[in-house]
Order: sequence, then C-alpha cells, then structure tokens
Amino acid sequence: MNATMNTNLGNVVIENEVIAKYAGSAAVECFGVVGMAAVNVKDGFAKLLRRESLSRGVSISVTDNKITIDFHIIVAYGVSISAVADNLVSNVRYKIEEFSGLLVEKINIYVEGVRVID
Repeated sequence: MNATMNTNLGNVVIENEVIAKYAGSAAVECFGVVGMAAVNVKDGFAKLLRRESLSRGVSISVTDNKITIDFHIIVAYGVSISAVADNLVSNVRYKIEEFSGLLVEKINIYVEGVRVID
C-alpha cells in the first residue's frame, strides 16, 4: 500500500519507491554507514550497493499512513553500531516525516557487513 494524503486540493499518493530512495539517501549520509546492502538469500552474502541502487537495501511498508522502514546496511569498521543505529534512526525519521508529512512508526536496521575504510 502506498502513502496517501488528503488535502483541500485532492489526494496525494507517494509511491513506496520514492520513500525508499529518500530514506536510502538519508541513511548513507549518517556517520558510520558505508552503504546499503543487497543480500543474496541463496548464499547469505551481502553486497555493497552503488549509490544509484540505494532503494534496493531499503524496504518500505505503509499501514494506515504509518511508515515502517527496514534498512540493510554495511557499517564502517571500528564504529559503535549502536551509535550508528541511533543516528540513522533519528536522521531518517526526521527527514522522512518532514518529506512526506506522515508518521514513521518503526525503523528496523539489519547490519549485513563491516568494511574497513581507508
């Protein structure tokens, strides 16, 4: 289901893919996040996605105009995963709620890998 808003000018529908791209962009801006991950279910390996594929590491569901976001991320070696997760949640929640005008009900973060950054 897509997010919808009723305004005095009519209905506004926001596709889940649009929210996913926006959320992915907000996530990779966060300190400690190297990028989004695509997980190969067959062999369990996570692959770092290129910048233009950010929405593949993000899953969006909308229920009663409340958004739930799942992130599959790769973090930088040596960072506090809990600090990265806290930063990601607060940054993404703020940006998505400002962007869409809808409530972000839940953000789930799946750390799929760690990368050493030069």
